[in-house]
Amino acid sequence: RVQLVESGGGSVQPGESLRLSCVASGSPYNRFCMAWFRQVAGKEREVVANINIGGSNIYYSDAAKGRFTIAQLNAWKADGPKMVELRMNDLKPEDSANYYCAAPSSGDWCFRLARDTDFDVWGQGTQVTVSA
Repeated sequence: RVQLVESGGGSVQPGESLRLSCVASGSPYNRFCMAWFRQVAGKEREVVANINIGGSNIYYSDAAKGRFTIAQLNAWKADGPKMVELRMNDLKPEDSANYYCAAPSSGDWCFRLARDTDFDVWGQGTQVTVSA
């Protein structure tokens, strides 16, 4: 059973940086999609970025392009838990949200997962607050 554990987040001022980490364990696959979503209370969950573990494709939302970087930290390690980091620079108040790591238990690549409902494994969420 796939499990996702997130860490990072917190409160920062505009222009500062944060790093979010997600560790995926228990997957029988060494290649699959991992994604970061965010959600503000009362609004729909939106994708921030995704990456194919064991692959090279990366996607960023328009809001994340140029400021956020998603990367797999242990790409050299074929087996075992997968670690993905979301580095967020030049944070803005509109980046404030609860951030979630997500993965498919099916082991699908990201191009097959168009919506948040296509992901069935989610982390617990971590709050990011950007304010002056």
